[in-house]
Amino acid sequence: MKILNFGSLNIDYTYQVPHFVRAGETMSSNSLGVFSGGKGLNQSIALSKAGAQVWHAGAVGASDGEFLIRELEGAGVHTDFIFHTEGQTGHAIIQRDPDGQNCIMLYGGANQKIDREMADRVLENFSEGDFLILQNEISEIAYIMEQAHARGMKIVLNPSPMDEKIASYPLEFVDYFLLNEVEASDICGMGQEEEPQKLMDELVKRFPDARIVLTLGGDGSVYRDGDKQLRQGIFKVPVVDTTAAGDTFTGYFIGGLQKGQPAGEALRYAAAASAIAVSKAGAAPSVPDRAQVEAFLQERNE
Repeated sequence: MKILNFGSLNIDYTYQVPHFVRAGETMSSNSLGVFSGGKGLNQSIALSKAGAQVWHAGAVGASDGEFLIRELEGAGVHTDFIFHTEGQTGHAIIQRDPDGQNCIMLYGGANQKIDREMADRVLENFSEGDFLILQNEISEIAYIMEQAHARGMKIVLNPSPMDEKIASYPLEFVDYFLLNEVEASDICGMGQEEEPQKLMDELVKRFPDARIVLTLGGDGSVYRDGDKQLRQGIFKVPVVDTTAAGDTFTGYFIGGLQKGQPAGEALRYAAAASAIAVSKAGAAPSVPDRAQVEAFLQERNE
């Protein structure tokens, strides 16, 4: 069983600021850090550090994205299916406040130049039972989902960043949803003030064949598989940077399932890994390896 992550590759420009810039305001930042990032890249690194064999598919610009490929390879990710396109690699401008919270603006760049020919060239190397992980930062997602479903692949969708395109995707093909309360509310057409349990019940109603992980920020996460429901709390740590928290969680959860962990144990590892990630600066550089996660859990007698 292989894991294909068809996802974004970004250069993250992270500015430490006193507060998020307001309309009409010009403000000096306290520092600038340049990191590898993109939800796809972050999740591939998390998957690999969790112990999974993962192939990353995506695209970078012709001249500015090589260090992202090296970052993936250094983490043990297979990079055979990364294409080079004209123009710039995707990038993100990230404001990080003193509490570690982030405000992010994306430029798609090469991520939005994925075409159907590229998708076909990648997918022909995967088959029934293999995992396909998708976010919402590349082009041709609907086509990729259709072709992967036809091959019998297990489709994992993290619908972030949430936008109107999500509704046009064949969501009935998704085997695993990993999403937060805002994303769940938008998919279900419900208000963001709805109780998490109501959101989960509506997701199950709409997607009865899918397994669902709903992340709840400081209240942890909930997993649902039919009538079976599990809850996982957070591990409290000093927060430095939350950029890669969700991607680390996704990588460790799916990586755990591939390794044969029960869903509850995979959730626990994912929560611990994301706690370690938020205690460090940067996106991909903050993702811990499995030994760090196991040591973290042992320290807390988990």
